[in-house]
Amino acid sequence: MGRSAEKRLPSATYADLEAVPAHLRAELIRGVLHTFPRPAYAHTRAASRLGAVVVNPFDMGIGGPGGWVILDEPEVHLGEDVLVPDLAGWKLDRIPRRPREQAFFTVPPDWVCEVLSPSTATYDRFDKMPVYAAAGVPWAWLLDPLTRSLEVFLLDPRGRWVVERMIRGDASVRVPPFDAIELNLSSLWPEAEDEDARE
Repeated sequence: MGRSAEKRLPSATYADLEAVPAHLRAELIRGVLHTFPRPAYAHTRAASRLGAVVVNPFDMGIGGPGGWVILDEPEVHLGEDVLVPDLAGWKLDRIPRRPREQAFFTVPPDWVCEVLSPSTATYDRFDKMPVYAAAGVPWAWLLDPLTRSLEVFLLDPRGRWVVERMIRGDASVRVPPFDAIELNLSSLWPEAEDEDARE
């Protein structure tokens, strides 16, 4: 994803977010509106492939336990903050009815994944992760396709992130909350010939 452009109003509102042009992605944190261009190739590829890996066994119950709703880029309202994680998942027993007319979720996810890019890694870590923690999101992943790494965080009882796993390279691993399947990390990374797609 490209660099954030912050709109510092006295206090930005959801109406300001809705007014952002459709070709940009927008988020609202502590009254500050952040806008981003659409993500670059390596980011989009990693997010799409990770979604493909977890949707079949966990959302659709194909080759796995099911019991989840997993979405690409859902709009999530967490108090006054509005975030759009790259991927998010909810256990079915927490959202028994899927919203039909509502364009956003107000129930905090059970899992979020942010795919890092050089221009947004600091924002994802230091602005978005505290919002997820304050909302009680139990699991968060930070996936970096350029350094080929995955960081898995668990929210502790005091509301602080604890590093559960840090993995780099092409390993096949089982990581919570999706440890019922083996995740082949090499399938998420850009091919050697695609390295020019860096942001």
